[in-house]
Amino acid sequence: MATKVVDLRSDTVTKPTDATRAAMAAADVDDDIRDGDPTALRFQAEMAALMGKEAALFVPSGTMANLVSVLVHCDVRGSEVILGDDSHIHLYENGGIATIGGVHPRTVRSNPDGTMDIDEIVAAIRCPEGVIYYPTTRLICLENTHVNSGGRCLSVEYTDKVGEIAKSHGLKLHIDGARIFNASAALGVPVDRLVKAADSVSVCLSKGLGAPVGSVIVGSKAFIDKAKFLRKTLGGGMRQVGVLCAAAQVAVRDTMGKLADDHRRAKALADGLNKIEQFTVDSASVETNMVFFDIIDSRISSYKLCQILEKHNVLANPRSSKSVRVVLHYHISDSDVQYALTCFEKAVEELLTGGTKFEHLADGTSKNSYGY
Repeated sequence: MATKVVDLRSDTVTKPTDATRAAMAAADVDDDIRDGDPTALRFQAEMAALMGKEAALFVPSGTMANLVSVLVHCDVRGSEVILGDDSHIHLYENGGIATIGGVHPRTVRSNPDGTMDIDEIVAAIRCPEGVIYYPTTRLICLENTHVNSGGRCLSVEYTDKVGEIAKSHGLKLHIDGARIFNASAALGVPVDRLVKAADSVSVCLSKGLGAPVGSVIVGSKAFIDKAKFLRKTLGGGMRQVGVLCAAAQVAVRDTMGKLADDHRRAKALADGLNKIEQFTVDSASVETNMVFFDIIDSRISSYKLCQILEKHNVLANPRSSKSVRVVLHYHISDSDVQYALTCFEKAVEELLTGGTKFEHLADGTSKNSYGY
């Protein structure tokens, strides 16, 4: 019998639970473009209330959620948005705000904890006297949790401060909250309080929460009314979308309370990796469900390490030739963490000795046999 795959590549790899599939099959649906889908309407109302905002909108992806949000706030071509230089919107969303929306990105250096220095944000705001030369600053974007900082959390105090700056300069604040519920769980702050200063928030439902697809945008009713038009323009208007919203409802209901377990297991994994002589982990940076670790032995590359791990059904993502990312989610148990640590240890041994040291740990089934 094949050994289970311990997939640590991302929290996007989760599979629907039986409860999720049952909810999808039983969903009450209608044409969401015409009269509104009843399940979608209920879910959107629930998410708006949960996030402390007036309204919400379901969209197919986090990339679309951020794009729609930026374009609503920056509704004049040549507008400018201030955001971190290693933020997800800037690096991993195909430059959509510029190529589709004509919005200019004004990057500020991201700190290791995912913040931008307050004074640098203020300095990046274009002075109105220079409007004939420069794009017009209209928006500031934050990311919580911050993926390139290893899933670190932005505090409510920091978010409030950035919100105050935005308001005082007549700007809007958008939060890319792909994993905002992870931040809420880690900080012990209710999610509505955590995003109170934001004019809009995007929430990915298929990452930490484990829905099969989709994101939601929240904001004022006027903001969401505009977002609906842009969603349609971008091809995100769907028909019986309640099938997907039913899955998202289950994900929010059943997974929010389990996120702390993902964080605990991430800490355990980080502590175990730190005990391996060839690796180093900044344990203080492990705040949620991600672990970034560096390889300090010149004889080991992250690519070869991950290739060997894959032979034994442990999947991880190289970030560079000397860095690896692993992500915890609700499919990963305590025993999976221990198995993964054993495989990391034996993979290092194999790389350093050139031998095959742990044939007994798994039957050799590769990820391809599982359809990944």
